Amino acid sequence: MKTQYDIEGGNFSKAGFASSEVKRMLKQLNLDIKLIKRVVVAMYEGEVNIVVHAYHGTAEVDVSEKRIRILFTDRGPGIKDIDQAMQAGFSTATEKIREMGFGAGMGLPNIKAHADELNISSTPGKGTQVEIICYIKKDHQNT
Repeated sequence: MKTQYDIEGGNFSKAGFASSEVKRMLKQLNLDIKLIKRVVVAMYEGEVNIVVHAYHGTAEVDVSEKRIRILFTDRGPGIKDIDQAMQAGFSTATEKIREMGFGAGMGLPNIKAHADELNISSTPGKGTQVEIICYIKKDHQNT
């Protein structure tokens, strides 16, 4: 099952819409709530990263029997130093964004903590791709 969501940079009122839709879909598939939580937290963080840092992006969600794959692709400034961006607390968000309660520098570290696999590629001045994979284990299915 594949779905795609458009994410508008700077549109904080819609931040979290895609992750809420995916949560609903995964619940309908009767997956384990712990797996759903991991996926939704990782997806929300990726979604907010696009809203905070990019001009526009997409989230492609692919659910199979074995795994949930989320691919975020954005058009934006890109990430200059991925290793630095992975450090908890590092943020390039503006003061205004922080005053709104975003940009604490925990997005990528939280994604990593909730994903089984995380792959990031970025070209400064062009954009970023973030691939998140969470595996569906037999004990993550409610039967």
